[in-house]
Amino acid sequence: MPFKSACSIAALILAAFPALADTAALLTYEQFEAAVPHVDLETCPDALAQEDVFCRATLRHEEIHVFAFDNDGENLFAGFKSYPADGLTALLR
Repeated sequence: MPFKSACSIAALILAAFPALADTAALLTYEQFEAAVPHVDLETCPDALAQEDVFCRATLRHEEIHVFAFDNDGENLFAGFKSYPADGLTALLR
């Protein structure tokens, strides 16, 4: 159910920043950082890897959600991908 989880995260972001729901404002990393608990990734997964992009990850509903942001200017949102968190329990022990 990646789409459902992605919608949940989008709703959290919009709830934290109601102005984003009424305008075509782009999500910046500064806004994301303040609103979404996350971890920094050293590298982006292949599906999001681009030149001058950095990635952050969240864990929600047994999925890992990775957000990509441009590394220049205002660090605008550049992409999103969800992955199953199968096996994550073993890594956290």
